[in-house]
Amino acid sequence: MVGSMFTAWAVFLASAAVIVYAGTKLSRYGDQIADLTGLGGLWIGVVLMAGATSLPEVFTTVSASLLDAPDLAAGDLFGACMTNMLTLGLIDLMHRQKRVWQQAAFEHALSAGLAMFLTGLAAFFILLGQDVKHGGIGLGSMVLLLFYILGMRVIFRQESVKRRQREQEKVVEGQVSEEERGPTKREGLKRAAVGFGLGAVALLIAAPFLASSANQIAEQSGVSATFIGTSLVAITTSLPELVTAIAAVRLGAFDLAVGNLFGSNAFNMAAFFFVDVAYQSEPLFNAVSDAHALTALWGILMMSVALMGIIYRVEKRYLLIEPDSLAIILGYCLGLWLLFQ
Repeated sequence: MVGSMFTAWAVFLASAAVIVYAGTKLSRYGDQIADLTGLGGLWIGVVLMAGATSLPEVFTTVSASLLDAPDLAAGDLFGACMTNMLTLGLIDLMHRQKRVWQQAAFEHALSAGLAMFLTGLAAFFILLGQDVKHGGIGLGSMVLLLFYILGMRVIFRQESVKRRQREQEKVVEGQVSEEERGPTKREGLKRAAVGFGLGAVALLIAAPFLASSANQIAEQSGVSATFIGTSLVAITTSLPELVTAIAAVRLGAFDLAVGNLFGSNAFNMAAFFFVDVAYQSEPLFNAVSDAHALTALWGILMMSVALMGIIYRVEKRYLLIEPDSLAIILGYCLGLWLLFQ
């Protein structure tokens, strides 16, 4: 018993290390691709970086579904949303020069609203408990994916307007890109794409080991898979977001950091589609515990506080941390305690 528990923890830690390393590299190459293609910081964070750093959650939850552990999969996705908001509070605490949230663009309200809407919709389907499958795919997960795509289209259109404005400003100021940089840019883009692909392959290999070892830990420790997925697995698979957000803040790329976190939350809800495809026993939302609705609703509360912190622009700090950041950090701890109870 002790030996098998030790083995499970060893496999978990080893696979977690691979996921963190590969996820960090994936974020780095994704940032290079975005920079070379000339996309804006908000769009980079919400779509490209969010998709890149959320790959550990996608691969791990799909692996959990294939292992017939739907609660582990759902716990990872909902728990990752809470962990991402915890990260948002932590980076505001760590960056002492100026409030991180204040320097983020107002347009993040759109991505935050989309993440909150999708999370609430997922909680609704769980509590409804009457999802149906068509062609091996649940109706609820299809609706989540559809609204995610529509939401990304709205954000893209908004960011396209801003990008055209930036290009016009560059033309007016005479900052036009040089033609001779074309070949160098193509070579850099090719290298970044190769590195991005290798990072994705590493995640694909490590994710099944993380899911299986976490499932063994839950079974042998007597702790529910719901709590293990929401806490242990979610924190591990969200480490790339944490590392990327800290690096972005240090570079002064605040839109990239905030957009990555809200974008990851929206992407995680769309990832239920892939989890549902992998779980063929029954509709996924019918199989998971109702306790996940608590995690989802708690995540929405944390995102609401973060959204208010972005909209409410103040210069003054109180003590060592902003009240909204403190509320998010304490809210995360309280949410895990309630789920454990």
